[in-house]
Amino acid sequence: MARQDNRDREERDSEFVDKLVHINRVAKVVKGGRRFGFAALVVVGDQKGRVGFGHGKAREVPEAIRKATEAAKRSMIRVPLREGRTLHHDVEGRHGAGKVMMRAAPAGTGIIAGGPMRAVFETLGVQDVVAKSTGTSNPYNMVRATFEALKKEDSPRSVAARRGLKVSTIQARRRDNDEAAAAPSEG
Repeated sequence: MARQDNRDREERDSEFVDKLVHINRVAKVVKGGRRFGFAALVVVGDQKGRVGFGHGKAREVPEAIRKATEAAKRSMIRVPLREGRTLHHDVEGRHGAGKVMMRAAPAGTGIIAGGPMRAVFETLGVQDVVAKSTGTSNPYNMVRATFEALKKEDSPRSVAARRGLKVSTIQARRRDNDEAAAAPSEG
């Protein structure tokens, strides 16, 4: 029976893709000198709209990565994607001094994002996005800012349900507003 549980766990884990974003050597100063360890930042996703990040510390690199991966799997969020390839709308997020801006992109654009943000999008399953990060280049803050922005992402279906309307009604109103804004004002 235990073997069956192990196999189920392995199958469940194999659906996730993990990316090591950053590894850092850290030192603890003790009476006899310094004790070195490693801190790892890992992003995990199923490439179908679920993603999480985790941080792990240990004396050895593989153990730190394993701990970070476990933490990432526990902290996963679901992000609605348009056509399973891009964001529904433009979003901004910030954490500390890290600011990120993400824009939906047409098919074929690819992932235009730097460093830690690229790892998040690849594991999330986004294929077309344009992203910009300003402020800090600290990978921890960049990943957290990216997650803050992704948490703000909303699908038209969830907006319609919240407002008690149909998706087509919301899209028609948006189209009307866009046309009104584009028309030259007379005055």
